[in-house]
Amino acid sequence: MIETGVIHCGECLEVLATFPDNCIDLTVTSPPYDNLRDYNGFVFDFEPIAQQLYRVTKPGGVVVWVVNDQTKNGSESGTSFEQALYFKSIGFRLHDTMIYKKKNSAFFDPRNKRYKSVIEYMFVFSIGSPITVNLIKDVLTKQPGRTVKKATALNQNGSKRVFADYKLSKFQVRGNAWEYTAGRDGWHRRKDRVTSHPAPFPEALARDHIISWSNPGDIVLDPFVGSGTTPAEAKKLNRQYIGIDISAEYCELARRRIASAKVPLPGMEA
Repeated sequence: MIETGVIHCGECLEVLATFPDNCIDLTVTSPPYDNLRDYNGFVFDFEPIAQQLYRVTKPGGVVVWVVNDQTKNGSESGTSFEQALYFKSIGFRLHDTMIYKKKNSAFFDPRNKRYKSVIEYMFVFSIGSPITVNLIKDVLTKQPGRTVKKATALNQNGSKRVFADYKLSKFQVRGNAWEYTAGRDGWHRRKDRVTSHPAPFPEALARDHIISWSNPGDIVLDPFVGSGTTPAEAKKLNRQYIGIDISAEYCELARRRIASAKVPLPGMEA
């Protein structure tokens, strides 16, 4: 058993080492990548943390890793892809490479020689095939209710699968590029919190991944909890949560935020 409903203030690797094997259903996190932001001066040792995440994740569990690359001397670092390949090398399966597209991006510097950066990567890793998959269907179908007499899809070997008499529902499964307003949304917009954290990811991003890869009652982890977006959304969705952060300031911020989160959201009761 592992204690849930807690924010551990400590070095991520040391705290993870105290967890039992195969105890986490889902991790949703965004590490302090490539020194793009100042996280109170703290850095992290990626490879041993990835190894610990593999150890503590249940078979069929998922890790959502939201990252971006620094551009230095005219070249992107490629750190995101290096990390993705390392996750694969230690046993994770790369279930999906997803995109977080920002509706509001930073000012474009006219001196730049590349297109404006508006995306981050959301790598979805799993140990084996994910046990829980609740794909979000929110794309309106053009002709709901219409029956498709014959539809085809390709198998991995190039052969075709045929679907006969396939009835279109009102909503289709969304694509793997998700668009959100970047920056301080929801809880962060209150005046006393606008400088609370340098780079919170959108509440809806955490919420959509929690819905997609877990069920009510499951344990959701964020080992770089920051301002507490992931555990706050997990609480709203009736999941158990665990957070870790080395910054005492961010731990206290996350605890206050979680305490103010309403539980559960309508329709999300276990």
